[in-house]
Amino acid sequence: MPPLTAPSRREALGLLSAGLAAGLGACSKPSEELVPYVVQPERLLPGVPERYATALSLGGWARGVHAIAVDGRPIKIEGNPLHPASLGATDVFAEAAILDLYDPDRSRTVTERVNGIASWDMVERALAAPLAEARRQKGKGFRLLTGHVTSPTLLRQIAALLQAMPDAAWHVHEPLDDAASLRGAELAFGRPLRALPDPGRAETILCVGADPLGPGPDQIRFGRAFIDRRRDSARFGRLYVAETALTQTGIKADARCALHPRDAGALLAALANALGAALPAPDLPQEAARFAAAAAADLRGAEGRALVLVGDALPPELHALGHWINGRLKAPVTYTAPLDGAGDRAPADLASLAADLEGGAVTCLAILGCNPVQTAPADLGFADRLGRAGFSVQAGLHGDETAGVTHWHLPLAHELESWSDLRARDGTASLVQPLVRPLYGGRSAHEILSLLAGAPATSGYDIVRATWRDRAGADFEGWWRKALHDGLIPGSAAAPVDPGAARLPTLPAPPAEGFAVELRADPCLYDGRYANNAWLQECPKPVSKQVWGNALALSQAEATRRGLEAGDLVAVGLNGRQIEALVAVESGVADGAGALTFGYGRPRAGAIGNGVGADSYRLATKAAPRLLAGVSLGKTGQSGEVLRTQNYTQIEGETKKLFRQIALAELPRAESKGIGTDQPTLLDPWQGDADGHAWAMVIDTHACIGCNACVVACQSENNVPVVGPEEIARGRIMHWLRVDLYDSGTPEAVNAGFQPVPCMHCEHAPCEPVCPVAASVHDGEGLNLQVYNRCVGTRFCEANCPYKVRRFNFFGYADGQPYATMGAESIKAQHNPNVTVRARGVMEKCTYCVQRIANARQEAERDGRPMGPVSTACQSACPTRAITFGDLAKPDDPIRALRQDPRHYALMEELNTRPRTTYLADLHAPNPDLGGRT
Repeated sequence: MPPLTAPSRREALGLLSAGLAAGLGACSKPSEELVPYVVQPERLLPGVPERYATALSLGGWARGVHAIAVDGRPIKIEGNPLHPASLGATDVFAEAAILDLYDPDRSRTVTERVNGIASWDMVERALAAPLAEARRQKGKGFRLLTGHVTSPTLLRQIAALLQAMPDAAWHVHEPLDDAASLRGAELAFGRPLRALPDPGRAETILCVGADPLGPGPDQIRFGRAFIDRRRDSARFGRLYVAETALTQTGIKADARCALHPRDAGALLAALANALGAALPAPDLPQEAARFAAAAAADLRGAEGRALVLVGDALPPELHALGHWINGRLKAPVTYTAPLDGAGDRAPADLASLAADLEGGAVTCLAILGCNPVQTAPADLGFADRLGRAGFSVQAGLHGDETAGVTHWHLPLAHELESWSDLRARDGTASLVQPLVRPLYGGRSAHEILSLLAGAPATSGYDIVRATWRDRAGADFEGWWRKALHDGLIPGSAAAPVDPGAARLPTLPAPPAEGFAVELRADPCLYDGRYANNAWLQECPKPVSKQVWGNALALSQAEATRRGLEAGDLVAVGLNGRQIEALVAVESGVADGAGALTFGYGRPRAGAIGNGVGADSYRLATKAAPRLLAGVSLGKTGQSGEVLRTQNYTQIEGETKKLFRQIALAELPRAESKGIGTDQPTLLDPWQGDADGHAWAMVIDTHACIGCNACVVACQSENNVPVVGPEEIARGRIMHWLRVDLYDSGTPEAVNAGFQPVPCMHCEHAPCEPVCPVAASVHDGEGLNLQVYNRCVGTRFCEANCPYKVRRFNFFGYADGQPYATMGAESIKAQHNPNVTVRARGVMEKCTYCVQRIANARQEAERDGRPMGPVSTACQSACPTRAITFGDLAKPDDPIRALRQDPRHYALMEELNTRPRTTYLADLHAPNPDLGGRT
């Protein structure tokens, strides 16, 4: 070994510089060029949320929203208080739209069925020949298929396309449409009209197969008006509901009847006869006849303030009879002419397109924003017929079932990436503006339709502005900016029309005898378009509390008669078609009938939604799209698990301690309940509100309609992870807020109510003294906080919480162990930067949106003013304003008056936890002639 010698001065300096370079490598500048703002965008402050008014569609109808973006990233959706369809609130579909925007399974490129990935230039060249031939033939052989369209701009474009190609045809397919209602109005009034009921002026309401408080584009407006009226005890009225299986509206009913679908016509006929219709005497079961008589008496006594609603699953003749009844009652209903036609061309239906495909009359078919292969009635055989089109192209958000059949598929831009416009149910128009450029290279429906029309390439922005330029007056730019700011176009609502006197229809024969199944909109997936949304797949259904799937709801008596139990897999058959579905035994289902929701069993939904649940579209037919008669049920010998987040438990005599209901007549004698202050305690009196605020929440259970908007809003705001069906089966879930369902009735006579349960923020919090590292602590404003970097995962606090609102993060959902695609980089862009993305092994729970409290405090300090009101995510989302959040330290805060309300109570107050989250009891007005709430 050579002897060691000291390095020369030159060598030593070289080694020193090399060591410094190695040690400082992590502090060096990145190799990529960084380009700072030259001119910072107007009003953009790093880290400060910006709100933009826009609109989101459901079934084609607009709901006005405010989209919140941070540094150019949309992160949250809230309601637009100026918009008549949202009134400042949201529903689960609007809240979850933000996750759809970032869905990594969205279409990323143009694809051709044979050769795969292509480009926009390639599809334009492929379209050139069939479009040129269609134009030469004046549109003969050209067909356009869309979903329900209310966009004035898109309707203008379709009208121009049809004018240029007069022999072309436009077809509309909307799986959950109002075709029966429109046809019923035509039978009653001689022309199709849309009815817009006003529950704010209707004190007595009868719903026959209708669920206006359930999922749909009018849920927010109807729910707000309905609950606002019932806050006035003098106008409380009474809600009657007759339905096949329990719905959200049925739970809020004062009188409810579980009605077999074949008896719906007889019930309406009995009511019409009570108003002088002289129809043949209907044959009703005894209980249904008593219900009909009681409802008729109440409705007659409230003339001018009475309303009858008929469900979309029922045939048009029953809708026509409903219009006749409402006319006799002078019901508060506004009628408008449909505004969804393209000029003087009304759209044709899907069945006529299927017939044209079968006859070989379609040479070029363009499908825009709908998925008929999945959602068309099964007897149309649409997938097979679609293959007979000479050339077919579909534009959609996902490479769905229709994309797998057409020759070409085009990526469609999301509504948060597009310029457009939409109308609400009352006709009010809104501008749709993008918050971000298309993430995956998609184009808007307007740009794609311009491509089909052979027009020069024009941006969606210019196309939409062209629609409104002539209607805005001289100062178009000023008008445009105000319309964008407000989120709606003033004076654009549809003009009411006088329908005249309704004609009595000829009632159809009752459906065939045998077992009946009602197919319904799913309260989480709607018609299946949200099947790849993990938030909605894991959102508990309001009534069944089922997640990650659907099930055939049967009554206990029906299940026993057929030898079935919950979780059995049955074969459901009709006209030679068959699906397999799990059985769910539920209260309030009519004997001889069942209910199943749409939206599941999809083979090409994406990584989240593929193969989840049963596909009920396979049983629907053109003649009976929603109501199936003569259905066969057969045991398969197999079973599965109906995943629920709340199991049915019979609690003898204890229900009233958990959920309180008061009859309207008992309200004057009710007294405000304390929160356990009269109970003995070993803890010192609470003196913790040392920082000038005392935050608290009051939840009005009477106003809660169980819609779950608060649950998804909390998940979006607070970066709450998705756990997946396997973890749900183990009894785990991460939601910081749940909506419990309590039923003090019987399986045959439901007496139920909803109760949202966040953290109680107890003044005497049982979770705090048991934490060995003080991770669960109180602050000086009454908030029970969870310090994540202290938590060591003992879970003592969870065991000690009597309300079971604390969630333990078993997996690294944000660090290597996400469910399915929920760890994708695009999903991370949705996360709220003001809320910690939690690591594995810590306890999580509701914090009253402490980040919003902090923001309000900082803004007040910046502006030199007192701190204003704070709105939590759940509060801002609630359609019926059931949640109130406020500061008990302020003498004039509305929450102080609510805590003195006669209906006020605390959940399990006998435990003396002294919660800051308290409740107002549910109210109902049972009909004494029916012996209580049935």
